[in-house]
Amino acid sequence: MKILVPIARTEDYNARIVVNKAGDDIERGGVAMVINPFDEIAVEEALRLLDGGEGEIVVVAIGGDEAAPELRRALAMGAHRAIQINTEVKLMPEVVTPLLAAVAEREQPDLVLMGKQSIDGDSGQVAQRLAHRLDWPQATFAYEVSVEGGTVTVGCEVDGGTETVAFDLPGVISTDLRLNEPRLPKLPDIMKAKKKPYEVLTDADLGGVEESPIKVLSLSPPPERQAGQIVADVDTLIAKLRDEAKVLA
Repeated sequence: MKILVPIARTEDYNARIVVNKAGDDIERGGVAMVINPFDEIAVEEALRLLDGGEGEIVVVAIGGDEAAPELRRALAMGAHRAIQINTEVKLMPEVVTPLLAAVAEREQPDLVLMGKQSIDGDSGQVAQRLAHRLDWPQATFAYEVSVEGGTVTVGCEVDGGTETVAFDLPGVISTDLRLNEPRLPKLPDIMKAKKKPYEVLTDADLGGVEESPIKVLSLSPPPERQAGQIVADVDTLIAKLRDEAKVLA
């Protein structure tokens, strides 16, 4: 089985994020960058699905040379081959999806396995857009995945709890947090990753891409949390909630 795993380069979720002076993006200088956590889960699940058997895991990242460390980490985890797509266009779901679709058509994987969202934009759209563009079945927010023959069965997290779906390959699956715990690459694997196949393409090699019609006008940090107050009794609390905070009628 051949599995394609798109990965995004995102800020470390433990990093302190601030808005830049222009107010149109976050300040990226000096911020630790990592594989998007949901995509790292997807890499781990691809490794578990193959479990040493025959097959190939191809990881792909869009953006440029800055994504190389994250691709190398995925190779160190156990992926077999990496594809780096260079583009100068600002990455948005409308930009990422056609490039990934072109890679999928080029690679002809049995399964595309990816994170449900990237923790920077949090749009959670790419997996669904990709499945629609490829006209493939999809299962989103996966907490359990199994493959038997040409059929994949997926346990999905939904608003009301969970549900189980199944479809014939090829298809697209997006991963949720409960699916697994990604492994930490060992030093010998990190060294071996440097020799694994690593292909660099441009967006022009994949048919080109247009800028997203969506523009970010401004960003601003959330308001600072106000200091709490200690009240004497319940009646005073209710009065404050009603008269000052206006949260009670």
